[in-house]
Amino acid sequence: MRFFSSLLLPLASLPLLISAAEVTTEYTLTNTCTRKTQRGDSVEVHYRGTLASDRSEFDASYKRGQPLSFTVGKGMVIKGWDEGLLDMCIGDKRKLTIPPEFGYGQRAMGSIPAGSTLIFETELVGIKGVEKEEL
Repeated sequence: MRFFSSLLLPLASLPLLISAAEVTTEYTLTNTCTRKTQRGDSVEVHYRGTLASDRSEFDASYKRGQPLSFTVGKGMVIKGWDEGLLDMCIGDKRKLTIPPEFGYGQRAMGSIPAGSTLIFETELVGIKGVEKEEL
């Protein structure tokens, strides 16, 4: 019986291992502030998105000269953004590496192939109703 139970333990932990992917955050510029982003905030974010596989750029708000506006935590953007852009001060920059589970999953989206890991260089331009602090 011990033999079978020792086989079941690794099998029982398999789903946990498969879903262990997470968003990786590199803090490229941090500021000090008293009011950071939180769920429900309307924010403006500049970004540059590239594919981790070959570093090709698929989109960039900088090229349009217009940051993306959305509400954090409401599912208006990919899950990796909803999680990776929390607790930011205005002016902060982060590099998010987003696995497919937190991006577009196994579906292709425009020039983004199915199952892609995405890299976003992000900059928090503003939080609606919050002034940038000069500390």
